[in-house]
Amino acid sequence: MGKVVARPETGKLFFDFRYNGKRCREQTALGDSPANRRKLESILRKIEAEITLGTFEYGRYFPNSPNAENFSKRAIASAREYHETPLFSCFAEDWFEEMKIQWRKSHIATVRLTLNNYLLPAFAKKEVGRITKADILEFRSSLAKVQTRSAKNLSATRINHIMTPLRMILSEAANRFDFSSPYHGIKSLRVPRTDVQPFTLDEVKLILDTVRPDFREYFTVRFFTGLRTGEIDGLQWEHVDFRRRQILVRQSLVNGELEYTKNDGSFRTIDMSQLVHDALMRQRKVTGSNTFVFCTRSGTPLSHNNVTKRVWYPLLAHLNLRKRRPYQTRHTAATLWLASGESPEWIAQQMGHTTTEMLFRVYSRYVPNLTRRDGSAFERLLLQSFDQSGSTTASETPTNPSMMELNHEH
Repeated sequence: MGKVVARPETGKLFFDFRYNGKRCREQTALGDSPANRRKLESILRKIEAEITLGTFEYGRYFPNSPNAENFSKRAIASAREYHETPLFSCFAEDWFEEMKIQWRKSHIATVRLTLNNYLLPAFAKKEVGRITKADILEFRSSLAKVQTRSAKNLSATRINHIMTPLRMILSEAANRFDFSSPYHGIKSLRVPRTDVQPFTLDEVKLILDTVRPDFREYFTVRFFTGLRTGEIDGLQWEHVDFRRRQILVRQSLVNGELEYTKNDGSFRTIDMSQLVHDALMRQRKVTGSNTFVFCTRSGTPLSHNNVTKRVWYPLLAHLNLRKRRPYQTRHTAATLWLASGESPEWIAQQMGHTTTEMLFRVYSRYVPNLTRRDGSAFERLLLQSFDQSGSTTASETPTNPSMMELNHEH
């Protein structure tokens, strides 16, 4: 669907529409007024009707436009014969404009940076239909040589994130212009598994006993709810239900702005334990008149960078505890829930996981350290049943009749 838009720098109206798979912008000399907009919108409706009927002639409406020659019948036929496609720069911008309506602001910013810093410098002047698999693999190899500000190479995870928009752009172009995507068959780089580093219950007690009093409730809630950083920093009192003893996770603070949770799983309800309930009751006496549960004196949300650098890391150093990101409080909640014997399904719901698969894959190895459910019970059974030579002890001779008969036959 085309539109009539005004250029901010001139105030002049221009047409913005798609024709033959390409985005077209045609400038007019008309200023931005209701009357002029109605006039151009009427013309645009005629253009789109003719495009639908296949009778549109570009040069008849825009005779002085460079696109007029490009879209002549001869040029169109030639393009179809030789499978000409738009430049990557043009198509990528169209794709970005079409897709960002379904993205969160933070993701829009991330994709924009990826386009500007990596994809456009590499592919801007290439036709999307002429980008080859070799081009893609060469580009990915070049990313492995890029260094960050800390003089480290880009991680496999970061490279995969950069490659994702490229894959999406080429797949969409392949669908629109009827060619095979060169990305087909290219797999993501293997990402080394990163161990989570949860705190023990003794470490949690030590932290809560030592942390600054004005942050004790904050970290109590973090340790025993599994809230992500953006979720607790964006938590508002309207989403704390003391009557039902529940925290409603509905939004997250990202780059200083509130956004809806990133997926359906993150949109969840967390049950308050007594510790969390009491901590929030105490917190309400301090910030209950503000919008945010945890906030500055002026009522604005906390800055996670300030909390991490000025409160969290100095506290760990003071306690001689291994330096770990505040996000490990979420992992700690999961391991403590598992260790206490809570239902895995319930834990997954509290964490915002859609299944229990990730729960067991990521956290299960930490449970034995807390509950001793690590095979030691089986070890004791064997030691009680067998002597060192491997023979059955007299006190453990089987009494099952069928087993006695079997022994007698031998």
